[in-house]
Amino acid sequence: MNPGVKALQEVGIEIVSVDPCSDAECAAESASLTRWQFQDLKNAAKRKPEVDLVLHGSDEYGLARKSLTEAQWERGLTKAAGQNLARWLMEMPANHMTPTIFARHAVDLLGRAGGDGISIKVEAHDEAWASNQGMNSFLAVAQGSSEPPVFLEITYNNLPSKEKPIVIVGKGITFDTGGISIKPSANMDKMRGDMGGAACTLATILTAANLRLPLHLKGLIPLAENMPGGKAIKPGDVVKAMNGKTIQIDNTDAEGRLILADALAYAQQTYQPNLVLDIATLTGAINVALGSSAAGVFTNSNALWHLVHQSSFTTGDRVWRMPLWKHFQSALESQLADLNNVGKTGAGGSCSAAAFLKEFTDAPHWMHLDIAGVGGVVDGSDVPYLAKGMTGRPTRTLIEVLSRISQSEDLQNMF
Repeated sequence: MNPGVKALQEVGIEIVSVDPCSDAECAAESASLTRWQFQDLKNAAKRKPEVDLVLHGSDEYGLARKSLTEAQWERGLTKAAGQNLARWLMEMPANHMTPTIFARHAVDLLGRAGGDGISIKVEAHDEAWASNQGMNSFLAVAQGSSEPPVFLEITYNNLPSKEKPIVIVGKGITFDTGGISIKPSANMDKMRGDMGGAACTLATILTAANLRLPLHLKGLIPLAENMPGGKAIKPGDVVKAMNGKTIQIDNTDAEGRLILADALAYAQQTYQPNLVLDIATLTGAINVALGSSAAGVFTNSNALWHLVHQSSFTTGDRVWRMPLWKHFQSALESQLADLNNVGKTGAGGSCSAAAFLKEFTDAPHWMHLDIAGVGGVVDGSDVPYLAKGMTGRPTRTLIEVLSRISQSEDLQNMF
């Protein structure tokens, strides 16, 4: 199916009729992911034609069968649209996707998804609010940039009886130079996608709203740039996070964990959730370990691991469990503070980063997804059904996790 849609697109076909192949939802996802391409900033003459997808053969079925097939088709298109939104947000250059602009998109997109008894609220908290909360770790990263930081808080509630929300936290570094610990210039342009966790978080919650899932969700997205300005944090600086723990910052390019620390602490202190998922393009080490084959996941909950693992089989977007041992926490000892933001040796970098995050949540079911290997640019051969560019992975796996929770009373009681 994927080669067919690509081939027809290449020769300028604008409408493609897709056979449901006994699974209309899967067919819709596959075709929609394949046809998507980022062309927003190209001259109209250089753009390839957009392809419209239609469900083939629905007239051959009886009314009940047709209704079921079309519903599955629409559900598949909705899920694929979620991942494609994440791709679009990640692909947009950093001067077109600052923290403020990202927040505006969130307000607009989620504002249009509400109604019909579903409560959606989006709050774009400013720097003063974050300072009053004691989010010094988050603000330390932002202080090197002239772009103001934004702490985005999203509430989706289609289950008023559920007191504690499921919390999803997404890393929102809209451009990452590395700060004073500056990155090499080669491929630095790809750091426009360092807000992949934020993109997946927004896309997942929007898709949950479009699917009308009966859930209570909170999305927390700290948004900032990591720049080497005159006010930037320096190696050796010490800051106090929202939960009172002090952090020695020996590497300013390990900034994602600093902004997530305050977001996780805020979730813990404000909502005391049973389930927390944090998503981040956090470490190059996970790309070395797993490449684009799977997202690396770290969790304190076997039940949550099994749920996410099973969901990944359904979506075909795999995950792989990584160790969360005390060994990695001991590597974060600091001479000056409670914690260092990097391990002593640099070995096991993705594991020590996860161990760092664990210091900021007490949720009985917490999972950190390091998506640095799966979320970034692919060349078209790593994932054949995606065009070259940012992938938006693993948005559909997150949507599947939420869908399964929404359909299970036992899971809703657990989480």
